[in-house]
Amino acid sequence: MAVLAMVVCCLVLGFSFLCFALLKWNEIRYRGEGLPPGTMGWPVFGETTDFLKHGPNFMKNQRARYGSLFKSHILGCPTIVSMDPELNRYILMNEGKGLVPGYPQSMLDILGKCNIAAVHGSAHKYIRGSMMSLISPAMIKKQLLPKIEKFMRSYLHNWDGKDIDIQERTNEIDCFNLEVRSLIIRTTLQLHEMALFISFKQIVEIESSQLYETFKPEFDKLMVGTLSLPVNIPGTNYHRGFQGRKRVVRILRQIMEERRASSIAHNDMLDHLLRKEESNYNLSDEEIIDQVITILYSGYETVSTTLMMAIKYLHDHPRALKELRDEHMAIRQRKKPEEPIDWNEYKSMSFTRAVIFETSRLASIVNGVLRKTTKDIELNGFVVPKGWRIYVYTREINYDPFLYPEPLTFSPWRWLDKGLESHNYCFVFGGGSRLCPGKELGIVQISTFLHYFVTRYRWEEVGGDKILQFPRVEAPDGLRIRTHVAPNYVRQAPVARSQVRQAPVARSQVRQAPVAPSYVRQLPRKSSKTGDNREHGRNSVTHSIASTGSRSSDLGKSKFRNLGVLAAENDFGKPPATSE
Repeated sequence: MAVLAMVVCCLVLGFSFLCFALLKWNEIRYRGEGLPPGTMGWPVFGETTDFLKHGPNFMKNQRARYGSLFKSHILGCPTIVSMDPELNRYILMNEGKGLVPGYPQSMLDILGKCNIAAVHGSAHKYIRGSMMSLISPAMIKKQLLPKIEKFMRSYLHNWDGKDIDIQERTNEIDCFNLEVRSLIIRTTLQLHEMALFISFKQIVEIESSQLYETFKPEFDKLMVGTLSLPVNIPGTNYHRGFQGRKRVVRILRQIMEERRASSIAHNDMLDHLLRKEESNYNLSDEEIIDQVITILYSGYETVSTTLMMAIKYLHDHPRALKELRDEHMAIRQRKKPEEPIDWNEYKSMSFTRAVIFETSRLASIVNGVLRKTTKDIELNGFVVPKGWRIYVYTREINYDPFLYPEPLTFSPWRWLDKGLESHNYCFVFGGGSRLCPGKELGIVQISTFLHYFVTRYRWEEVGGDKILQFPRVEAPDGLRIRTHVAPNYVRQAPVARSQVRQAPVARSQVRQAPVAPSYVRQLPRKSSKTGDNREHGRNSVTHSIASTGSRSSDLGKSKFRNLGVLAAENDFGKPPATSE
């Protein structure tokens, strides 16, 4: 027995010594003159486990020990983490000065070498210009808003008296994947726009439905593969993602060939990309395919998550909901029942826009962005070696009391001061040359949904009140509500399916949510209505954000582990009131 105890003791001591030696070796390996302080963790894995497990608390602890600029080894490579607001602004506004996007290799490989996240310099300007030609305000006003509007009217037509998982329903909207089931492709490709040929359209419906059955699972594989270790071995997510990309590309090439062989005109995004003689951007087939994949990928969840959280916050804050409903009822009272809203009415939705910005700020769907150095560069007196990544961590600025008084309170009124949107440290939709190109499109989609939702229905929560903010914002058990028809709502017949099938999508990259410690020295102008939020108090949603990192998250519950969404599990209280 004594011998066994001694053997066990020796094994434990030996293992401890080995661990100590590995940690020490990794520290020495990345010890260099001019580097910021910090720890590097284990060889290969670094501190990724702590980073993913503890989320923002990991960041706060490291900042407390080493300051706002420190080194680490996360997400597979040596990384400098910047939590300094002024430095973060400098990095975002000065791409090209030894800095390029630093997204994971798996993402760059699977989305394609021509996707907007992979290119920089003149190539980025060209690809971004092409994308903006598809989803610019002018295109939204002329083509996309009418289609989105028809889609939302039809989708929200018959929700009264039902128990609805709003997370599931908003995910459907985000993909525009509803009754016809081909909308994940149609969002970008508009396969159903055959209004002049009804019989032919029926054939297309059958074909596109079959096409969807092939496309959707392959696109899911592509999604998962973008955030994986780049090891191309059968059975790995990376390998499956690569195979999914190959099949998605094959489908898109087939559609493009059929378009070119056909004399039928399609008023959609793909047609716009293919009509080179009418476009200022002459993209190759490879660039077109990567553009389509990027549009589908970039807003895969951000619009739906923002919309889900907006409904949650509005339910918990009846005063904000009343002001939002009043804004939309004023628009409806000037119109006939079911008459569509137009661009000027959308632009008049100032409080709705404020709700969207406040939701994006408070929920912090994305916590930061990655850059990579192309040469040794100096930042705040430290030298960052070539090839290292810089994590521009922008989360904490969302809760900076100097920028957002009472930062843990849901107060859309603060955004009625338009100066706040252009504040130096407001990165809700990113910053610099990579400001989210789909920002306006995402706001249009959410605004249109809210318009019909709050004017047609009242609702109350009936279950699924737990929200996870790590590694992505989601309701693991769903967020269930029971809807009731609003008083005096005049129900009309739903929009014909033939109209709905023209809905667009090109979705937004609303992935940049801000961050910065309380070092922000610039105090913004206060909205005259900012103080109105004080009567609400700190609800359970915002209070839980303040304590993020207090518990570990169940990573297995997340299908797509978005980078940068780093908060711990929160439990919402169940408010007794309905959304009157």
